[in-house]
Amino acid sequence: MYALAAHSRSIAHAFRTGTMSTPDPKPTVIIVDDDVSIRESLEPMLELAGWTIRSFDSATAFLDWVVPDGPKCLLLDVSLPDLSGLDLQALIADRRREMPIIFMTGYGDVPMTVRAMKAGAAEFLTKPLDEEVLLTAIERALEASRIATDELARIKALQARYDTLSRREKEVLHLIAAGLLNKQVGGELGISEITVKAHRGRVMEKMKARSFADLVRMTEQLGGATHTPS
Repeated sequence: MYALAAHSRSIAHAFRTGTMSTPDPKPTVIIVDDDVSIRESLEPMLELAGWTIRSFDSATAFLDWVVPDGPKCLLLDVSLPDLSGLDLQALIADRRREMPIIFMTGYGDVPMTVRAMKAGAAEFLTKPLDEEVLLTAIERALEASRIATDELARIKALQARYDTLSRREKEVLHLIAAGLLNKQVGGELGISEITVKAHRGRVMEKMKARSFADLVRMTEQLGGATHTPS
């Protein structure tokens, strides 16, 4: 319990001194384990560390739940009564960046660990869980989730801006991002250079680009969203 007490004091000190800002929304640690004793021992410990805790006794119960926005990680038992932890990992593979998985098992072996880590698991811990190791793993997973969540939100905001562009503005954006000069863009689209400049200005404004280089970076980050409209 000493490691947890020290960890909690560190968090409290950071909030008092202003060196840590309150996360918004509060990070969530999700526990999926059919062993009630494991859930009941982890819940109060992790709540004391300052996180929101949600627990489930099966993969099905977890899958029926609406996962919240914001930083989160999943403490996942390998052996579950319905799906195995590894099978659940495969089902939610598209969310592994925003919801890192920390596996827990009482009988892990090398092939199982290798499979989990190759599939993107953040950590693979053996029961009984070492408190300090677990807390450190969760902190790292939540920080990785925060970074991924922020990135997804930023891309979503860029997509929303892109969606406000007219068809012609999207065509102009695609061509100037490909490196064409205004005159060349006009030739491609059959419009004057002055009109191209006007469209380009509106694109810059709508996309909230600070510079042409900033605009190009945005189109690269959006990827396939910036194809030429058909």
